Amino acid sequence: MNDPTPLLPVHVISGFLGSGKTTLLKSVLASEDFGDSAVLINEFGDVGLDNRLLGEIAEDAVLLSSGCVCCTIRGELSEALRRLMSQRQDGKIPPFKRIILETTGLADPGPIASTITADPMLRHHLRPGTNLTLVDALNATDSRKLQPVWESQIAVADKLVISKVDLVDQAQLNEVQSLIDTINPAAQQLGQEALQQASDELFGSGPHIDHYSYSEVKTWLGPWRKPPEPEAVNHLGDVQSFRLCFDGEVDWTCFGIWLSMLLNRHGSQIMRVKGVLHVKDDTRPVIIHGVQHTIHPPEHVSDWPKNDRISELIFITHGITAKRVTDSLETFMKAVSNHPSPRIFHA
Repeated sequence: MNDPTPLLPVHVISGFLGSGKTTLLKSVLASEDFGDSAVLINEFGDVGLDNRLLGEIAEDAVLLSSGCVCCTIRGELSEALRRLMSQRQDGKIPPFKRIILETTGLADPGPIASTITADPMLRHHLRPGTNLTLVDALNATDSRKLQPVWESQIAVADKLVISKVDLVDQAQLNEVQSLIDTINPAAQQLGQEALQQASDELFGSGPHIDHYSYSEVKTWLGPWRKPPEPEAVNHLGDVQSFRLCFDGEVDWTCFGIWLSMLLNRHGSQIMRVKGVLHVKDDTRPVIIHGVQHTIHPPEHVSDWPKNDRISELIFITHGITAKRVTDSLETFMKAVSNHPSPRIFHA
């Protein structure tokens, strides 16, 4: 039997107006590293395509000199993605290996994953990729106060770039860093130069990590950075991030039921969950990843290190406390098994 056709990743670029999305998109569209990509943007005029334009090749789609296909989003995202895949299948546009999606400044990127996985056509061809969020250091504090979606853009990020760092002093930069670390201390942070020197490493493969090594999984989980100062937490109200660590093996059936129940009841408050589990009767680490109500199929990676078989879950929540999640898990596990209680680490 032949292996199934690999699902194409849909990488997402988020950030408020002025955060550097246009600069990044121009770099992506000009780079040969992305010549096998389809880029969905809001408006052609915003990124200045004239000097790289080879011609229109399909409805709302143009081919650039780098080989990249650039398309505009018209109507619902699901419709734009279906149209793009149909044009690819019909040979109207060149084949591509990834899709890069620009969101509007005020868009919550969280539901994009469910748009892909819930669509009966798209889920057989596409998968959620990397969420890359750009944060404007100069206006981050005001953006946070005026637009709650700012928190969501950071919460779902796999990678972050803080822009305009040259326009703020160290105290303001530290405040922005504290805000970010309070919401998502596990996100990988890239230097500002990534905006102008886009490469394939910018997105990677995203949360789809089958066949990766355990060390790469730890990189994906991200560093657990130093907790921010208390005053930074006060600015963020009900948003918090925390980490649960487990000793011993996890009963996969029990855990799966609990997580499904948690997301079914509190999905809108679970902004992000990801982790690695030591599952009973399985020699390989099991990886889970979810955004809001959507949990992606679990995946396996290579064997554990000799002295590290600790299960680890990272949560980012809004309006639901770490204690409530932990108490729920402990109660459920004790009711159905003799599973050891989780140890909790706060961000």
